[in-house]
Amino acid sequence: MTAEGEALVGGMANAGAVFRRGALVERPAPRNALALHAYLRALKVHGFDAAPAPVGLTQDGREQLTFIPGDVALPPFADWVMTKTALGSVGALLRRLHEAGAAIAVDTRARWPQDLADPEGGTMLCHNDVCPDNVVFRDGRAAALIDFDLAAPGRPLWDIAMTARYWVPMVDPASAAALYPAGLDAPVRLRILADSYGLSPQDRAELPGVIEQATEVCRAFVARRAADGDPVYLQALAERGGWERWDRMQTWLTDLHEAFTAALLN
Repeated sequence: MTAEGEALVGGMANAGAVFRRGALVERPAPRNALALHAYLRALKVHGFDAAPAPVGLTQDGREQLTFIPGDVALPPFADWVMTKTALGSVGALLRRLHEAGAAIAVDTRARWPQDLADPEGGTMLCHNDVCPDNVVFRDGRAAALIDFDLAAPGRPLWDIAMTARYWVPMVDPASAAALYPAGLDAPVRLRILADSYGLSPQDRAELPGVIEQATEVCRAFVARRAADGDPVYLQALAERGGWERWDRMQTWLTDLHEAFTAALLN
């Protein structure tokens, strides 16, 4: 532990800027920190205790949250991160988040980030970034969600689609090989996520299309960051195959649309 605290690794936007100080985590505060902190406090009131609790804001523009102990996966992802048990626990945890979040009124005055937000909007706050880096595990099961910086109003199905992109994963095999263990069966894993969440038949039928929509939004997000000269995203784009990779992913999703639908409904 240094004077700055223990640096916590992972993530892209706040890489190198997140520190643990004993029972607290200190990190750059998002511009909507007051509204986000109110939401996090309300989650606990409504029975969801698997998220950091806000402690306060510092004068130098940082936020303090409670530290959640456990294991957080970092890429390239180890086998334990991608077990079917781990996947099912992520779906169940997301359902718990949504059940609590549905009872919380969204602060419409807040400037919720639009980076990965549902283009159709919604009345519930979605996490929007349930990637392996943002899930805390204990004993091989998802125990908590962290980093709500990209949360914004949307449909629950949108949050499921964004989660599926990372956890199935909904990327072509060549792209998946760079970060994920070999041999993951995407249609089977998409069904596991839907089953563990308790997704309705109507939402199951719509999910493949919403995943395609979410992939387009993610691509546009990366394009904006790259156009702004963000070195983190420029490096990731170069190392992961550039725009050819995105073209390949989108073609793969379109080609397997019916297979994913069948896996979800049959």
